[in-house]
Amino acid sequence: MKTLLAVRHVHFEHLGALEPLFTAAGYTVRYVEAPTTRFSELEPAELLVLLGGPLSVNDEQDYPFLTDELSFVAAQLRAERPVLGLCLGAQLMARSLGDRVYPMGHKEIGWSPLTPTEAGARHALRHLLSPALSVLHFHGETFDLPAGAELLASTPLCKNQAFSLGPRALGLQFHPEVTAEQLESWWVGHTGELGAAGLSIPRLRAESYEKAPPLLAKLRAFVSDWLSGF
Repeated sequence: MKTLLAVRHVHFEHLGALEPLFTAAGYTVRYVEAPTTRFSELEPAELLVLLGGPLSVNDEQDYPFLTDELSFVAAQLRAERPVLGLCLGAQLMARSLGDRVYPMGHKEIGWSPLTPTEAGARHALRHLLSPALSVLHFHGETFDLPAGAELLASTPLCKNQAFSLGPRALGLQFHPEVTAEQLESWWVGHTGELGAAGLSIPRLRAESYEKAPPLLAKLRAFVSDWLSGF
């Protein structure tokens, strides 16, 4: 069995709907908790998934583990090993390659569709890029596109929503992994940010139960196509 190493920053932001898909593809899933992990002692991962979280990649003074995590991610990318970054994970990928991560000046929180680029329309991600399909956005920062990366998708509020670096590295600013049930923990864990943004949790909950289920079949096709590329 191949090993998938999932780096978790807060306990409720896990692989969600992606976990059974990767398991069915032959991966054994192993979680590590980023704040307490000794990244210098980790073996390279056959597939590395960097999960989301409420902190910024620029918060190294408050969260020193980020320095070692960024070094671990950079080594994985330099070796051209498979990496999937989700939200904070995509920002970790960009920052590990020396690119800027910075505030957008506004929040993008809620469900909306993605607009594919020409490259995105050819990529495995195309399964998630239908105008009739919404995905969850939950961030206030963005990043500069890494050198050599292909931009795959955008939204009106954030240009750099998805990028690929060759066939094995993929950074997604949005959250394709969430289920409506999983998000019940997010509404609790992120209550401060949601309240500060003036967002209605009942409305977000209702949208999630409507919009998350149609993602599942598309997510299966995306994972299958992406993994077949390496």
